[in-house]
Amino acid sequence: MGAERPGATGLFTLKDYEEAARASFDQGSWDFVSGGAGQERTLAANLAAFDRVRLRPRVLSGSGVPDTRTTVLGRSWPAPIAVAPMAYHTLADPEGEAATARAAGRAGLPLVVSTFAGRTFESVAEAASAPLWLQVYCFRDRATTRRLVERAERAGFEALVLTVDAPRLGRRLRDLRNDFRLPDGMVPANLTGGDYASPSAHALTEFDPALDWSVIDWLRGISSLPVLVKGVLSAADARAALRAGVDGIVVSNHGGRQLDGAPATLDVLAEITAAVGGACPVLVDGGIRRGADVLAALALGADAVLLGRPVLHALAVGGENGVAHLLELITEELVEAMALTGTPSVAGAGPALVGAEPGATPAPSPVRTTPAEGLRKAELRKAELHGSVSDPVLDTMNFLNEVTTRYPQAISFAPGRPYDGFFDTEQLFTHLRRYLDHLEAQGASPAQVRSALFQYGPTGGQIRELIADSLRKDERTEVAPESIVVTVGCQEAMFLAVRALISGPEDVLLVSSPCYVGITGAARLLDVNPTAVAERESGFDCADLEAAILAERARGRRPRVFYVIPDHSNPSGTTMPLQARLDLLDLAQRHDILVLEDSPYRMVSPGQQLPTLKSLDRHRRVVQLGSLSKTLFPGARVGYVVADQTVVDADGRTGLLADELTKIKSMLTVNTSAVSQAVVAGMLLAADGRTSELNRETAAYYGDAMRVTLEELAKQFPAAEREALGVRWNEPTGGFFLSLTVPFRADNAALIRSAEEFGVIWTPMSYFYPDGGGEHAVRLSVSYLTHQQIADGVGRLADFIKSRPRTARD
Repeated sequence: MGAERPGATGLFTLKDYEEAARASFDQGSWDFVSGGAGQERTLAANLAAFDRVRLRPRVLSGSGVPDTRTTVLGRSWPAPIAVAPMAYHTLADPEGEAATARAAGRAGLPLVVSTFAGRTFESVAEAASAPLWLQVYCFRDRATTRRLVERAERAGFEALVLTVDAPRLGRRLRDLRNDFRLPDGMVPANLTGGDYASPSAHALTEFDPALDWSVIDWLRGISSLPVLVKGVLSAADARAALRAGVDGIVVSNHGGRQLDGAPATLDVLAEITAAVGGACPVLVDGGIRRGADVLAALALGADAVLLGRPVLHALAVGGENGVAHLLELITEELVEAMALTGTPSVAGAGPALVGAEPGATPAPSPVRTTPAEGLRKAELRKAELHGSVSDPVLDTMNFLNEVTTRYPQAISFAPGRPYDGFFDTEQLFTHLRRYLDHLEAQGASPAQVRSALFQYGPTGGQIRELIADSLRKDERTEVAPESIVVTVGCQEAMFLAVRALISGPEDVLLVSSPCYVGITGAARLLDVNPTAVAERESGFDCADLEAAILAERARGRRPRVFYVIPDHSNPSGTTMPLQARLDLLDLAQRHDILVLEDSPYRMVSPGQQLPTLKSLDRHRRVVQLGSLSKTLFPGARVGYVVADQTVVDADGRTGLLADELTKIKSMLTVNTSAVSQAVVAGMLLAADGRTSELNRETAAYYGDAMRVTLEELAKQFPAAEREALGVRWNEPTGGFFLSLTVPFRADNAALIRSAEEFGVIWTPMSYFYPDGGGEHAVRLSVSYLTHQQIADGVGRLADFIKSRPRTARD
């Protein structure tokens, strides 16, 4: 087929590829690829289960262009589809898994490589540009399995998928009748020795039939990669997998090739996703032949699907181009199904989408506890709650808190909390009194003063004038008080801005990546999937933002707003140069977008700060998000939005964006605590609005902490050793954070080992990449540790890093 587009030759469905592929195989190889176990009842059941599904259309839903992106194990996939593990792609094409990897990379979709691949892990990795996972069979000789895992990890594979349903291979009658043998010269490229000509005979002698759940701990002991288990068909086994600590579950009956008579995967999917309850990703394979099948699996709780035999069919028909076209085809079918069912995003797929003909296995009824004392207690299904509660980004801080609690003796570089040694509780009363005196001096009556403390107060805030005064004196930013909304911390400010500015699926929120998890969390709560604009090693570059804007417009979407922390960013610590700030404002004007500026660390960083984007803004392109948690004190939970943009209604009347945000706030928190505002106001009055003056000592403290951290890193990693290990870090000029690149995968498993064995805690940088990335970097926070704790902690961290095996980079 060469480079010709396969669709041009009449291949328009996955079934077309299957029919065309038949002629490419001899009878024995075709039966090996296509057959199942026993009478092939389970093989047929997989297909029949999807044939029974009916998707319910939704009309006039206003959903716009469907967003097929999903996130699995911290990696963003363009569609919820990956290539399932299958042995010997070389039966379909001489290039085998290398060709499949290139095609999957063109689609941006992962490939699960079989232990019995016909091409080496290294050659597959060289061909790949999307994630690779290794499917693992555990052999009686564990040393063989260890070597395979270590070799794949060195090659850059990102996860292990342990096949748990094959203590021996199922009785495959077609292979027995054909006395199937691999073609001469075809062997598993990553195994040495042994007789592999008969797959079933080799499995009988080499697979470990005594495998139990302890194998999960064993795999974690030899590798830092996440571990998924493939072959789960019951809620009981799913719960056992969670207890064993797996990172993911694949609902699979081995394509009908193991126990004949086992249920179809789709028929048990709902009960398994209910049992898992969002604790880890759930994937499913078996019988998927259409994009509508993918959507049905998502509706029943799957995070993604694995596509098996159709990939080999396409590989046999058209090589790399055939597989690329097949993946494009099923993704297009998925988009069509989502559009016609009014499903705006992958997270929006739920049980209501799926109807079934009479005789189909229904989804399990809600489980209830045994009645006790006349009461019936309902048990909610997590799968039926909003998709955000299962999103990994909402679990990241909880996981860090859990690790910190579990290892209290460890030194933690994870929390970004301010140092509280400068605070005196008596000051709260002084600040409160100062504000009350201010109100009286302004002519407020005793009743008005009392109301200012004890009543809700205006939704937009009662200290807007003082915040506007502070912005003018500290930042040279002239804004009217009525353009400010006082919020419950900066997190509410983000929520209000995203809710107001992103009106539907066609609107795009762009974020500088890596980015603060608060913005991705707020977006997720609002069913907004942010588009990541990857920072370079030197930081943000306008050319990358412009490319992202043009790409989104080419998809028929409207880039609306770009979120960035220009000063001492959380998590990376980078600061945007002045010229880049000017270029960003020019780009925003040219492309008609807004900028969400979030800079909480400016006033607590030493030295002269660059001007804010808002102070440079001449066209009201910047919506500034402010936080007084770092600048004054975190317990106040007071933030603000500067939203001075003009809003015009259908009748031509004009107002401020701040007014619209206030309407949303009135239905969210109603108002920001009057007492908190009063204490903050007293602090601003005490400093004559100049928080920079108020924070001189604080900024010096944080600057010293950063300096000591950088000095200790340089001491622990001399230049030559740093180069040999592949360790490097940036050198922020302020803020709380810096980024450290390490020579291994810095994931949750590595974090737990670091805390448990070395007594030091850090944050994986992968938490901060909405579309995946940062797997070989950690974030260090230096804000509240003493100099001695920093020195001890960096020493422990260095010991941990030097103890880890080096792994391949993405």
